[in-house]
Amino acid sequence: MKAPLLNRRLMLEAPVRVPDDAGGYSVTWQALGTIWAEVKSATGRETAAGEATLSRASYRITLRAAPFGSPSRPLPDQRFRDGPRLFTIEAVTEADPNGRYLVCVAQEERVA
Repeated sequence: MKAPLLNRRLMLEAPVRVPDDAGGYSVTWQALGTIWAEVKSATGRETAAGEATLSRASYRITLRAAPFGSPSRPLPDQRFRDGPRLFTIEAVTEADPNGRYLVCVAQEERVA
């Protein structure tokens, strides 16, 4: 495997449930740390939702591996932030047989 070009600085964030005053909760995002990654686009599509247009793109985000249980190891339903852009992680797998890199399949949605 050719080593990825880790040239994008991303913030890894995890969802946190915060109780509201009505017995429910709201979700906020907690920063877990900064990682360097290679971000490659995979597929994309656009759909109409009423008067708005929803653009959804899939990305393969490669980063250095971290041990299971480490807060720097991404998990599904966490997300990466790149400034105003948000990439929701759907799956995480090892990129190479030696386990040196991880690949995250992530989705970015934008409303136009």
